[in-house]
Amino acid sequence: MKANMVAWFEIPVNDMDRAKGFYDKVFNISINIQEMGDVLMGFFPSIEEGPGAMGSLVKEESYIPSHEGTVIYFSSDDLQIELDKVESAGGKIIQEKTRISPDHGYMGVFQDSEGNRIALYSHP
Repeated sequence: MKANMVAWFEIPVNDMDRAKGFYDKVFNISINIQEMGDVLMGFFPSIEEGPGAMGSLVKEESYIPSHEGTVIYFSSDDLQIELDKVESAGGKIIQEKTRISPDHGYMGVFQDSEGNRIALYSHP
């Protein structure tokens, strides 16, 4: 693999303004809040060509802040390779390889051996 392991992250929030204020202050940044349908997202600043993961705060009914709440997307050249190993390793596939869009690649979600919800991402 020729990329960082983590491709995207999401942090659930109950109060977007309070969460934005916290992260803006702690990291001396300015999170960009956008409504995307029924989802309110607060995007962390990113550098298009820079290394490392990008991510956002997310306020949506199904995102519940907790120790289990953050969803990490691991990068893959072809996430089907990793999904094919999940069940034999003691996990469970939650969402098969799914196309996000022609420009945004594919995602898949699994439960690891401990019960954590983890996601995979691969570009087209």
